[in-house]
Amino acid sequence: MVYIQFKENGIMIYSDLFSFTPYGDRSIIESFHNNCLYFFGNSVNYHWITKNYQLPIPRLENLSVCFRIYIPDKFGDLKNVDNFLSSHPVLKSIDLDFWAKESLSPESESRLYQAEYIKITQYDRTNPAVLRNFQGKQAFLDCYLYEVSNLIEFVKRWKSGEAYHKLEYLTIYLYREEIPRDETLTAIGARHLDATRKPPAHTLPKPFFMYAFKPNTDPIISHSYVVRDSDNRVASVLIENQTLSFGVWDKTEEEFLRMVDLLRIEN
Repeated sequence: MVYIQFKENGIMIYSDLFSFTPYGDRSIIESFHNNCLYFFGNSVNYHWITKNYQLPIPRLENLSVCFRIYIPDKFGDLKNVDNFLSSHPVLKSIDLDFWAKESLSPESESRLYQAEYIKITQYDRTNPAVLRNFQGKQAFLDCYLYEVSNLIEFVKRWKSGEAYHKLEYLTIYLYREEIPRDETLTAIGARHLDATRKPPAHTLPKPFFMYAFKPNTDPIISHSYVVRDSDNRVASVLIENQTLSFGVWDKTEEEFLRMVDLLRIEN
């Protein structure tokens, strides 16, 4: 299936363009794509969505690869998954269920970490270690074996400027335990808006989504936030039961607090 997205009068429009049997003539696909470029120009982004890691994907202009795969506990074809990941440029998005005890190759794992958008459900946080090594913009992580100390380390590394330089939005869901809210906020050095103030809602367009009715990330509305040392950039932090949500603002703390003041005036 190939999807297109483009702007019309300032409105982003998403549409499924066509589907085809991937075993067909590759030249037909390339010809069709070139015709689309002729009619729509470079303003259109194309998404190649696949679950098949055994077939090569043509490298075409304005074409982003979106990869989905389920890897169970007993999986005997990890080598071909490695070959698929390592043979393609950085992927636009990856939707991965990973339950295998065996690890991907270091090169394949690096491709995961570089994806602009990743959604992963996994048993062990270290296989693959997405939280620690993610370099993209948006991540949605569900995991069984996480510890609160891992979440604290993540926020501290962001605050110090050591990692996550492109990060815009991240959520982590822990299957086995709730996150101690007050203890965690204290450990990460969170700052807090006055309870009388209305916190702004942090939400962003997703780099890729399957369903047009949910094009944006879930809003993060929280009185708690942290500040990055290097540029004074603010990130909202929300802890609810088993979920930590983290949204980076394109604002310094001064600009962020000014925005909060404007919200109070407007209301």
